[in-house]
Amino acid sequence: MTGNESESELPVPPYPPIEPTAFDLIVIGTGLPESVISAAASASGKSVLHLDPNPFYGSHFSSLSIADLTHFLNSHSTPSSVCPDPLYSDVEISNYASRLLSQHPRNFNLDVSGPRVLFCADHAVDLMLKSGASHYLEFKSIDATFMLDADAKLCSVPDSRAAIFKDKSLGLMEKNQLMRFFKLVQGHLSLDESEENDVRISEEDLDSPFADFLTKMKLSHKIKSYSPFPPVTFFSIIYLWHLIAWLFFRIVLYAIAMADYDQEVSEYVLKTRDGINRLALYNSSIGRLVLMFQNALGALIYPIYGQGELPQAFCRRAAVKGCLYVLRMPVISLLTDQNSGSYKGVRLASGQDILSHKLVLDPSFTVPGSLASSHQQLQESFQAFSLSDNKGKVARGICITRSSLKPDLSNFLVIFPPRSLFPEQVTSIRVLQLGGNLAVCPVGMFVLYFSALCDEVNQGKKLLHAALSALQKLLVTGTAGNSSTAQSEDMEEAKPTLLWSALYIQDLSLGQFGSIISTPTPDGNLNYNDLLDATEKLYWKLYPKEELFPETTSSPENSEDDAGLTLES
Repeated sequence: MTGNESESELPVPPYPPIEPTAFDLIVIGTGLPESVISAAASASGKSVLHLDPNPFYGSHFSSLSIADLTHFLNSHSTPSSVCPDPLYSDVEISNYASRLLSQHPRNFNLDVSGPRVLFCADHAVDLMLKSGASHYLEFKSIDATFMLDADAKLCSVPDSRAAIFKDKSLGLMEKNQLMRFFKLVQGHLSLDESEENDVRISEEDLDSPFADFLTKMKLSHKIKSYSPFPPVTFFSIIYLWHLIAWLFFRIVLYAIAMADYDQEVSEYVLKTRDGINRLALYNSSIGRLVLMFQNALGALIYPIYGQGELPQAFCRRAAVKGCLYVLRMPVISLLTDQNSGSYKGVRLASGQDILSHKLVLDPSFTVPGSLASSHQQLQESFQAFSLSDNKGKVARGICITRSSLKPDLSNFLVIFPPRSLFPEQVTSIRVLQLGGNLAVCPVGMFVLYFSALCDEVNQGKKLLHAALSALQKLLVTGTAGNSSTAQSEDMEEAKPTLLWSALYIQDLSLGQFGSIISTPTPDGNLNYNDLLDATEKLYWKLYPKEELFPETTSSPENSEDDAGLTLES
């Protein structure tokens, strides 16, 4: 299951009857939450049948070829009997170099739910190590992080003490202020909760908005509504100092703490307690990566062959523990007990009925209307418990380009903070560029993912088009700064820099539980922490007394492909 294995154009093969015909758990869909639940249940000794109507693993967390991604988005933006409310909408796909891209039909692994990275010290890495899924994965580090500054240029985000002192844009005073701030954060986190110390941040400060705390620490000089394009008459030493302070205020908020919304005007305020925890994750990720791979350059990593490798790794772990997998097998209806009306099994497209005690559903699968009307009790139990109300939408975009945003760099993160592209931009837009050394595209090309949270479709489309326009401008600048012979020759043929793009809106929800479990959709975060927290809650609703991936001693079955979590620069 390494790399891209999707073959949506192949006919559905005839399947022999599934044996046995009863399981402890049936899971529909092989997205990351479903795959984690399947692997955990299998590790606890439960009999699990894992089904997917798709011909590939990963569902909404998969990595697909251009053709398969196009088919997936189009098919999942159209209402159907099992999905009357599609997860995706307003899909816009543009191909500017069809002849060139047709020469590489299977050389792309495009993430459906990008941009995504893993912090080296985050929950996802710990879960992969504990479960054994890490045995089937390899990673490379993300080389750097940049943020769009007031001049519409990409400025580097300092991710360590050494980076702060090397940054030539900072004066000695600003460097000392930043160092004092990070020292305070580290001192606070290193203290035991029972200790009283001047280094500890007060509870009052921890419960305050993080932006206010940064202002209190004199990182922003109380610049509340600072315009990135002030009149030239303000250009002075004082203005320059304020500009640098404003820039690093935004870097801490949006490029390190990863605040989603404009912290000066939005109702979605990041608390200092959460901001400090995010800085701690960032800092500990740098240290952990250095320890695990000494030549790594930052806090972030990305799986070779794409994010679709993560659910596949958990599926492989589940299979080792006895889970039975059947792809290209749709479920056409759910079965209920005639007396109680409660769930008891599923009917497959092959016509076979399979029974189980519990059921987990892909978020795009809903209880068929006929079943709901005939068995209202089942429908009510399905909708009775929700981990969270719908949190809105996330606007996603993918670009394939022939040049990098930054010459001589392939894999890096870019932040467009609020109001950096247009005055009404209230959310951050995160961009992840990846190159051919991650096996997501041919060498010499690049894949760019970008996304932003939004409340409604029109807002999301405006964010996507503004981001795409900004990226195209940066691509022109990046191409001009790259003097390689190959690109000079290409310019003679006037080939386009942007080769292909896809823009689409995805609905958000955190899942439901009752007699039937519905898993979370891909969220708008850069990492998987919130998603996995929601998944663990669902698992413990299924099996309250079961440990998630209990510790086991080494055995021959665990030695297969036992290379451990491998990191490469």
